[in-house]
Amino acid sequence: MRRTIAYLLVSCIAFSLAGCGNRNDNASDDPRTVEKIVEEIAVDYGTYGAEAEDRINTLLKKLSDIDKGTGTRWKEIMDLWRSGELGRPLHYDVLPDGLPDTDELCIVVLGFQLNPDGTMKEELVERLTAALNSAKKYPRAYVVCTGGGTASENESASEAGEMAKWLIGQGVEKNRVIVEDNSITTAQNAIFTYDILTSLYPSVKKLAIVSSDYHIATGELLFKAESILRANAPGNEKLEVISNAAWKAPSGSLSAMFQAGALIELFGDVETAFDIYYDNYDIHGLPPLH
Repeated sequence: MRRTIAYLLVSCIAFSLAGCGNRNDNASDDPRTVEKIVEEIAVDYGTYGAEAEDRINTLLKKLSDIDKGTGTRWKEIMDLWRSGELGRPLHYDVLPDGLPDTDELCIVVLGFQLNPDGTMKEELVERLTAALNSAKKYPRAYVVCTGGGTASENESASEAGEMAKWLIGQGVEKNRVIVEDNSITTAQNAIFTYDILTSLYPSVKKLAIVSSDYHIATGELLFKAESILRANAPGNEKLEVISNAAWKAPSGSLSAMFQAGALIELFGDVETAFDIYYDNYDIHGLPPLH
């Protein structure tokens, strides 16, 4: 609980500094109206899927009536989420042929919770192995390791720090490895990685997501949504997700409702997102579907 409270406080500060908590400042005289519409759109789809299509479309129109830019961005995000194309095709163990072999490409490795002592779990090592294979295949690409401190008994350890040490130890050049070690959630992976790449690595235009297979679609959704939310106009996104490399996990899944929470977190409503993550969200607080 203390970690969660601390994270919420840090998140609010970080969102404010990065500008990520102000996505709806110009949307209306009552930004909370926009926030609630976005919440309802995401939760409706996370809960009911295609059955909520009509209500989602009505809400998207309402959002556009309040602020055209916000409505356009969320329609694009919802079209992406509803497309069935996220994470397809999956490329196991290594990135596919045909990607840019230049510093235009960045391989983004999503973290996984550390052991209490700060060492990496097998699943994270497996993700890193897919990243290493990909880094060898594309030797001019950058590699981002993303993930913060999740070791309950070792405050000095971070997912990204341990990941970076492993990759460098396996022969990846240190100047290719980028460490993002402040994020706790996949949504923050996207937010903070985007901050680093767009401010410090202007050559990077294309992203390839590396994770466990069940996590790829969520990673792609959030990184693409973050680009859409930050674009000054549709089609002007600075970073484009173009591929993936996955470890074939023996088990694991992420629900559409989890994805809904992550999208809500991207929009800046951290409290609601964590209610969803921890199954404390009451869908009965929203209007019934029928």
